[in-house]
Parts: sequence; C-alpha cells; structure tokens
Amino acid sequence: MSTVEQLEKGIPSDTISVVRLDHDAVREAKSILYQAYKHEPTFKFLFDAEKPGYDQRVRATIRELIELHFSKSQDAIGITIDGMLVAVAFIGSPHIRMHLAEQLNWRIRMMLTAGLASTRRYLDYHEQVTECLPADQHHELPLLGVHPKFQNKGIGKILLEAVENICSENPKTSGIGLDTGNSRYLDFYKQQGYEVVGEVAMGNVTETVLFKSINKIK
Repeated sequence: MSTVEQLEKGIPSDTISVVRLDHDAVREAKSILYQAYKHEPTFKFLFDAEKPGYDQRVRATIRELIELHFSKSQDAIGITIDGMLVAVAFIGSPHIRMHLAEQLNWRIRMMLTAGLASTRRYLDYHEQVTECLPADQHHELPLLGVHPKFQNKGIGKILLEAVENICSENPKTSGIGLDTGNSRYLDFYKQQGYEVVGEVAMGNVTETVLFKSINKIK
C-alpha cells in the first residue's frame, strides 16, 4: 500500500511498522486474535457459541495454537501503529506440515481446556482444510487477525503484503494457503489474488479454502 493510500485511510504512513514477533508477544497476539475471531462464524460453530464457556474455549484454542506455532520455530509477524501491536499473522513453514492429530501434547491440552467435542471438531476442520490445499510444499496462515478497532483501515492489506514478501523469499514454497468462513473476508482475499481451491461444510457454515500461487506473488 502506498503512502497516499495510507493517508487516505487516516493513518500517517510513518506510524505503521511491520515487525517480527517472538514468544514475548504472545499475550498481545492472543488478545488481538481473540477479538478478531470470537464473532467469526467458523469459531462459533467449532466451539459451540450457544453453550456456556465459549469465550474460554476460544481463548484456550488460540493460546495452544500460538504455543505450538512457536515451539516449531515458525515465523510470526505483526503490524504496529505508534508502537502498539494491532494485527498479527502466524506463518506456517512449507517444510513443516502441521498434522494436529499427531501432536499428542497439544491434543491433551486442548481437551483439558477447550473440551473433547471442540477439539474433535477443530481437528476434523483442520484435516478437511488441509485436504483442499495442494500436496506440494507451501506456506499456510493458521492464524491471521486485525484488531476490530483497526479493521477497514487498510491494515489487513499491509499485513498480507508483508506475509507474501516473507513467503516469496523461500525457494521451496509453491504459494500461500488460507481459509475463511466469512464472506466479507472472502471477497477481500479474492481481491488480493487468492483463488478458491475448495470448500468445507460445517453445519450452517461454509469454510472456503483459498490459495495464491507464488508466481502471482513474485
């Protein structure tokens, strides 16, 4: 995004920075992702929003996914405005295919905190999304979010462009995969060049799986 476009969004360009995240940023990242995901159709279905304890199940899942991500030494980046973290992206490396069903310690912690039913639904969702994506090596975005107060200001586009810049540096990747159950985000991803490669039906939610070839990024 150009400086002019940033200014049109009401955010001076010199206040926006792309930063690498490490484990020290876990608390801030968890807060942003919780705010970004708690009202999403996908999470409402997976973690049964109608039953008591929904917020706790969402928080627990985000925490465990972040901890697993950093334990595998994978990349994570964020967008800051005046030094405050407002958006994050966790980037799955092409050489690490995250088969959650095989992560025993993660599964146990999930069952103890998010519950058995939610853990099973999440594992099934993750497996079906993975099956829609190319079998070759590629990056994936398991966690991606902009704090609601900073949405619709161009931050998402800046974040996604930063992700693509990082991924394009890896000669082994064939592209980037992600998914969404929100039609608003689906339109945004399509505008950024992501193509639909599959759909996953979950109750009354349709999760759309998208992929952007590295040839469209470089």
